[in-house]
Amino acid sequence: MSRRKRHHEHENHERWLVSYADFITLLFAFFVVMFASSQANKASAREVSNSVRQALEHGEMSNAISVVLGRGKHEVEKRPEKADPSTSVQKTPPPSPTTPAPPQKQPPADLTKSATDLQKLLAKELSSGKIEVRLDARGLVVSLREAAFFASGDDAISPNSIPIIEKIANSIRDLPNSIRLEGHSDSVPIHNSRFRSNWELSSARAIAMLGLLRDRGNIDTTRISVAGYAENAPVDTNDTEEGRGHNRRVDLVVLSAEGEKAEPRSIR
Repeated sequence: MSRRKRHHEHENHERWLVSYADFITLLFAFFVVMFASSQANKASAREVSNSVRQALEHGEMSNAISVVLGRGKHEVEKRPEKADPSTSVQKTPPPSPTTPAPPQKQPPADLTKSATDLQKLLAKELSSGKIEVRLDARGLVVSLREAAFFASGDDAISPNSIPIIEKIANSIRDLPNSIRLEGHSDSVPIHNSRFRSNWELSSARAIAMLGLLRDRGNIDTTRISVAGYAENAPVDTNDTEEGRGHNRRVDLVVLSAEGEKAEPRSIR
């Protein structure tokens, strides 16, 4: 019997490549799906999913993936990526700077006590007739007569009268009430190198008193208004020299609550 030579079956050492290729294919498909899922365009993600499924089922993996990847890249370059509203962090806008509210003006004070205090403080000047202090519907009125405070036909305040103004300023400085300075003259017309009429003279004297209250009395000028009445608001007759002397004056009026109703309203 002839001995037949036995041949061993050939062993395939490349069999592992099949499993490796399947693993690489699945891994690549996984990354393609992840890439498509990250796109804002949901239609593109569905196309990638369908293409991968078809490629796995029909063996057209390479062509299908290439087509979808090419389209996805084109859409990314053409359209800016939109943030997913479900994952976006809402940034709280910084608070806008708030404008501090202007300080509330205090209501006008009752002026009865202030009138009494001024009458005591200025007893000497009252008795000499230099000033007059009274209360009326407008408020506390301090009449500063020309003879004690101004030269005839001039708006310069006499230096000797400045201590009187300082005493008045110290007494009313802390009151919340507004102040009105009213210039008055007699009925005798004036026309000199400085003033063409009693209107100009009466207004200039009120303004000069404002400057003194500001500079020497430290009173805030936002509280003060100025008016010139010329001869149109006399407190005495203009037929006598004594009466005309009473009419030539500057009235410092600390306005009451009723008096302030007639003042223009400020927007501040």
